[in-house]
Amino acid sequence: MSDVTRILSEIESGDPSAAEQLLPLVYEELRKLATTRLAQEKPGQTLQATALVHEAYLRLVGSEPGGGPDAVSWNSRGHFFGAAAEAMRRIVVEHARYKGRLKRGGQRQRVDLDSNCSIQEPPSLDLVALDDALTRLAAIEPAKAALVKLRFFAGLTMPQAAVALGVSLATAERYWTFAKAWLYSELADMPTPDP
Repeated sequence: MSDVTRILSEIESGDPSAAEQLLPLVYEELRKLATTRLAQEKPGQTLQATALVHEAYLRLVGSEPGGGPDAVSWNSRGHFFGAAAEAMRRIVVEHARYKGRLKRGGQRQRVDLDSNCSIQEPPSLDLVALDDALTRLAAIEPAKAALVKLRFFAGLTMPQAAVALGVSLATAERYWTFAKAWLYSELADMPTPDP
């Protein structure tokens, strides 16, 4: 049993000092996941990797015995990082929804001087639409949706995601091919908002 798995089981049993031991062991890995995830965001977004890691950690472990609102029983290190990827996904989507409210500027687009000089704008990703499509995929194909969360939101490589899911690399590749095609089909059918 690894140190992380041992500490996770201590947290579940209510040991208040275990949460303090866990953060130093997983912080760098969570920070890398968050940095990778936020690098995929549009320029100008205000959520920072450190804030994302801290919020995800608090949701998973919390400050109360038994953990935060997303706390569950973890079977392994891979299960913990899968839960961390899910918590980060929720936080990023909540942040996108928050920023998308009319009260916060709604559909207004931030324009930098350099972006006005570009010939072609890169395609933007609607996180709320992606989250809705991912929720629909999870209802019919939970393993494939879990793979997308690990790859897209946690930034895991295909071999790392396969290990976290407990499937072979070939199976993970098939899941990935299916999930990408399914999500592309779902997102391509959605109407695009007027600028």
